Amino acid sequence: MQPNSFYSKTELTKIGFKKMGKEVFISRFASFYSPELIEIGNHVRIDDFCVLSGNIKLGSYIHISAYCALYGKLGIELEDFVGLSPRCSLLSASDDFSGEYMIGPLVNEKYTHVTGGKIWLKKYTQLGACCVVLPNVTIHEGVAVGSMSLINRSLEEWSIFKGIPARKHAERKKGILKLEKQFLRLTDNPDIEEI
Repeated sequence: MQPNSFYSKTELTKIGFKKMGKEVFISRFASFYSPELIEIGNHVRIDDFCVLSGNIKLGSYIHISAYCALYGKLGIELEDFVGLSPRCSLLSASDDFSGEYMIGPLVNEKYTHVTGGKIWLKKYTQLGACCVVLPNVTIHEGVAVGSMSLINRSLEEWSIFKGIPARKHAERKKGILKLEKQFLRLTDNPDIEEI
């Protein structure tokens, strides 16, 4: 029988993550750099061709769709129930492109000037396809961002943003909060029938 495209639990253990919860599904085609710095919560799925590198902390019930890239040199944290649609890029650090410094990981650090800061996506955040998040940004609880948006500043909670750069488009409804309670109640008590 052909194995599915996800690593087995034994194979995941051998990757050497700093922390890994239960029910973690990671594609065999995903790439990890410095896995000893990466923490993964419960019920996490990481799809094909994703790249995760550096200081990354993933909460629970997270889905990272195909072709996403998380570069966590200065830290990336995704809280519970966060979703990244395909081809999102999160960049916690940036080279200096002014011409005063050299650029790239193969150049000695004394010749480069890397700046940035932690990226933090709080609970219930959802990024549409092809979003780019720049360094030192907090996306507050309940934010949804439209496809192909550039997030270059922190975004206020329970709002919908879109554009380049991302601007507030509307308030976001909070029905998720009620649904989470129902979902977790059923998950913790599998014998309870859904109404």
